[in-house]
Amino acid sequence: MSKADDNSPPGAAASMLADVLLPLKLPHPFTYRTSPEQMVQPGAFVRVPLGNRREVGVVWRLRRADAGSLSPNGAKAVQGRLKDIDEVLTHIPPLPTAQRQLVDWLADYYITTPGQALKLFMGAREAFRPPRAQTGWRAAMNADEARAAGHRITPQRQRMLQTLAKATAPLPTGELMQRAEVGRSVIQGLADAGLLRAEPLPGSASEPRWPVPDPDGFAPPELTGEQQAAAQALRGAVRHGGFSVHLLDGITGSGKTEVYFEAMEQALLAGRQALLLLPEIALTAGFIERVRQRFGIAPAQWHSDLPPAARGRIWRGVAAGAVRIVVAARSGLFLPWKDLGVIIVDEEHEAAYKQDSTVPYQGRDVAVMLGKLAETPVVLASATPSLESIVNAERGRYAHIRLRQRYGPATLPDIELIDLRAHKLPPRQWIAEPLAHAVDATLKRNEQALLFLNRRGYAPLTLCRACGHRLQCPQCATWLVQHRRFAAGGQGEMLLCHHCGHVQPLPHACPECGAEGLLAPVGPGVERLAEEAQARWPQARVLALSSDLFSGMDLKKRMEEIAAGEHDIIIGTQLVAKGHHFPLLTLAGVIDADLALETADPRAGERTWQLLAQVAGRAGRAERPGRALIQTHMPDTPLMQALAARDREAFLQQEKAARQAAGMPPFGRLAAIIISAPSEEDAHAFATALARFHPPSQLIEVLGPAPAPLARLRGRYRYRLLLKGPRNADLQGFIRVWLGQHKPPANIRLDIDIDPYGFL
Repeated sequence: MSKADDNSPPGAAASMLADVLLPLKLPHPFTYRTSPEQMVQPGAFVRVPLGNRREVGVVWRLRRADAGSLSPNGAKAVQGRLKDIDEVLTHIPPLPTAQRQLVDWLADYYITTPGQALKLFMGAREAFRPPRAQTGWRAAMNADEARAAGHRITPQRQRMLQTLAKATAPLPTGELMQRAEVGRSVIQGLADAGLLRAEPLPGSASEPRWPVPDPDGFAPPELTGEQQAAAQALRGAVRHGGFSVHLLDGITGSGKTEVYFEAMEQALLAGRQALLLLPEIALTAGFIERVRQRFGIAPAQWHSDLPPAARGRIWRGVAAGAVRIVVAARSGLFLPWKDLGVIIVDEEHEAAYKQDSTVPYQGRDVAVMLGKLAETPVVLASATPSLESIVNAERGRYAHIRLRQRYGPATLPDIELIDLRAHKLPPRQWIAEPLAHAVDATLKRNEQALLFLNRRGYAPLTLCRACGHRLQCPQCATWLVQHRRFAAGGQGEMLLCHHCGHVQPLPHACPECGAEGLLAPVGPGVERLAEEAQARWPQARVLALSSDLFSGMDLKKRMEEIAAGEHDIIIGTQLVAKGHHFPLLTLAGVIDADLALETADPRAGERTWQLLAQVAGRAGRAERPGRALIQTHMPDTPLMQALAARDREAFLQQEKAARQAAGMPPFGRLAAIIISAPSEEDAHAFATALARFHPPSQLIEVLGPAPAPLARLRGRYRYRLLLKGPRNADLQGFIRVWLGQHKPPANIRLDIDIDPYGFL
């Protein structure tokens, strides 16, 4: 889009055509006529006819309505055949220029349609409906009049009537409940009795009033000298404005959060907005309270679990600039920011920032691009930064800020390796004796121990001891995971596919041979590990944590209980490996450090390092010293040796050398094309034909086709082509030319993943 388009005065739309982009899988905008009274401008949200339905879209461009005007697909726009824009949604501001530019960039970089990219920005359908009129309550009579009329007036009812008598305007339900300290049923009872009447609130068609943060009036932190220097650099970047990227690289417990809060404070003092991205929704509960304590208000939360009405309110509040702080999952990048002052990406190394479906974007990379387009500083924070970010810092693209010391008296834990080749484990036991002795000592000191196993459920595999049959998902090429505590309502033992969500009861008899009572769990999940821990330490308070067992407020409560010392042994997945501060936790034990290495992912070593370093970092974060014990069958590998020595530089040098020699990211580029079909024959045939006719290139190598590591997913057979090239290779252009020559049959689906992070 050109600046001339954006600067077109609203009145100029009287004789203009509008190219409207719709959030659908369409390759280009559609052209509509405008009318003089509509005052259309670029970025405006409009409702337009499309076939026999009406859709909300965004005005992408305005053009003169002359006979030579071309529609976006190159055809002449004949005015007599064009439809009119039905409605301009004036209750929401236009989509800002930076966001529209980001849509175009997403479509171009990730090889998707602009409509699919726009859909990311329109995930709050309620936002496009006019705000509902809000009502409040007035008293129809006072308490004495009500008694005289024969109504029963309880103390709660009297408080409420007295509260309303003092109010100068109608009070909305929530405010009345808070002021009078009564429940909703008391209000409804008085309304049913005719003692209250509902009245429109003044300005009720407008948005709710969002609280204003007080950046320097709440809990100002006491920063160390190292933190102060880091905070000063970030405050300066935000104060001066413009685009910059700072990698905030601090060891676990070094106080990175308080440092980037200083950057948020600077943005808020300037009246601007702050976005804080977290990789896991489960991490938000503790952060919400920390943000509230620091800035005096609870931030808006943005994630996929929000109810539609709340999504609409927050979306409009962000667009209006009234919502000043948002703590969000990766989708927070696609809010219609009015005046974004800083973007914080916490735990920037996390693979959870990679979206796998629809538009497979990398949230960290999109955050950097949004910062560039919106001229906004970006802070990438991590105790174990991604190799991509470290290399960008070494090349001078990012400023690099290091925090090398833990905050206060806390020290880094000692890390020891337990060689499982020397310490043989008996059948159905997964805690080696050195780790068990360490747990004994920890419990005697009334301290807490964390046993980490990144495997949900009770057992990853169930097989028949009679015939060897393994229970497999009917839709995917993967084993069903046994859960004994799945669904707290008590469904008994269940089998669950962690890829498609298929659930079935654990059968009593083998479905292959019919043998009864011979289905056996193989291997441990966190539930089975908790069973072993409870049997070994019967007096200990053992808590198992995973996303299957707890979520939302239940998970928040468990985290608060751990912090308060109400659990002795915590058995957890990566849910407890990062972002938490447990003062009494002094021992971290890793049950299977080799688990993350059992994959073809070129980032497997890096991810293992990051995860194990984060787990070890949970121990000894307060005054008491910490200790981390790591069980492994490969203690002699450079990765494990560097981890035990806490020698990050040695690991990074080895990892960089291996990646550079193989031409892997960040020293090369990858793209994946997944071909899937209901039948394996069709998927294989099309993948083979496609691979045979790829364009010639001296830079780009095409590998495959080969069955994808997860060869069947949700009932579809999958083959993968992997493209590999140097950093300057135009993978996107190569793929467009290639796929433009091959139209797949209706039963074939092609999925393109630029810069893949998952290799399933």
